[in-house]
Amino acid sequence: MASDKKLKSFAIDLFRINAVKFGEFKTKVGLMTPVYCDLRVIVSYPELMQTLADLLLEKIKDKKNVDILCGVPYTALPIATALSLKTGLPMVMRRKEAKDYGTKKLIEGVFKDGDRCLIVEDIVTSGSSILETVKDLVNEGLKCKDAVVLLNREQGGAKILENNEEKCIDTAMQQKVKKYLAETQVTESVLNKAPAINRFKMPFLDRSKLAKNPVSIKLFGIMSSKQTTLCLAADLTDSTKILNLAEQVGPYICALKTHIDIVEDFHPNLIQPLKDIAKRHNFVLFEDRKFADIGNTVEMQYSKGIYQISSWASLVTAHSLTGKGVLDAIKGAPGNEERGVFLLAETSAAGSLINDTYTKATLKLTADYPDLVSGIVCQNPLFSDSPGLIQLTPGVKLESKGDNLGQQYNTPDYVVIEKGADIAVVGRGITEAADPVTAAKLYRDVLWKAYEKRIEN
Repeated sequence: MASDKKLKSFAIDLFRINAVKFGEFKTKVGLMTPVYCDLRVIVSYPELMQTLADLLLEKIKDKKNVDILCGVPYTALPIATALSLKTGLPMVMRRKEAKDYGTKKLIEGVFKDGDRCLIVEDIVTSGSSILETVKDLVNEGLKCKDAVVLLNREQGGAKILENNEEKCIDTAMQQKVKKYLAETQVTESVLNKAPAINRFKMPFLDRSKLAKNPVSIKLFGIMSSKQTTLCLAADLTDSTKILNLAEQVGPYICALKTHIDIVEDFHPNLIQPLKDIAKRHNFVLFEDRKFADIGNTVEMQYSKGIYQISSWASLVTAHSLTGKGVLDAIKGAPGNEERGVFLLAETSAAGSLINDTYTKATLKLTADYPDLVSGIVCQNPLFSDSPGLIQLTPGVKLESKGDNLGQQYNTPDYVVIEKGADIAVVGRGITEAADPVTAAKLYRDVLWKAYEKRIEN
């Protein structure tokens, strides 16, 4: 049939533009595959887009009860657009997340309640993306019964390869792909399976190879070589006491966290001795500033004034309340070349107003700033498949109890093994101890044993 020849020719063209690759790849659901399809490149080939629209049109020509089209974001959007132009059918677009401004719509376009929507998708492995789109469309009053898909990875693959007359791949790869397509099925157990990359089970040195932020890489190395995940919260108001404490416990910590604006006798002369101690004992200086203003103000708070934080603190904390501006400001400010940010996604304070929506939005920012964001400040294991990020958990004490100002404490074993902490922040458990050095050693040992237990189990 002419359509079969056209389909075969189109398949060969996909291979030639590198939209279909052969080798060893990992799919979205965690399965390894010898064939990978990246159909996003089609948008750079208008003639192929035209051919694709014709093929899809032939596929849906018998579908009479269609009022509207919707492409699954994002690769299928241009495909749906091409089909809309070819058929004259109107189109709507589904956002992956609602806008936080303007109309805050999740479905864009003109439609009415009860419209029958044909969903357009590029590739189906498990069908989860289509189901997510259906859910949002139905919630807006649209009816979804049918979908048209360019490539179904689970069915028909062996037959397509059976007559490999064009010799795009050799016989060995042909047999490997045929066997894979015939034997590998996506089931509920696969979809629910934990990601193949799981930071909770990975040693720090292995994770350092996957980190993008230079301070994260340095921290992973320090934690591994010194065998410590202890961050000391040196919330003291006297410069001399801070320096003495840093010198005493320096061998047992990976980071020293300060609130520099509470130091009553602060003078710029404090900074150089503190940097010298950090270098001598191999730990990172960490200012817990929690930046949360507009970008211009944050840049000045970070690099100017009497504290000049960017000149000495390798790490700082920030809220995501004001969006990307706070990160752009920190990234562009003068100061240390190597710098990292811990974004605050959760807090150890009782009655916090932070909710799930805020936490999820904070996590999304990490993908936009991989070279700047060192990790996340949180109380729960919010991310398992991002081993290059570090989970920093405050509020750690050998005895689990709180204070009268809303601080809640958890034990080292609990925060490391159960809650996924990579670095544990300890303050008063050390600073108020009769012997801070003995306390620091104890916390270091208990936390490290918990880490070893976590990666071994």
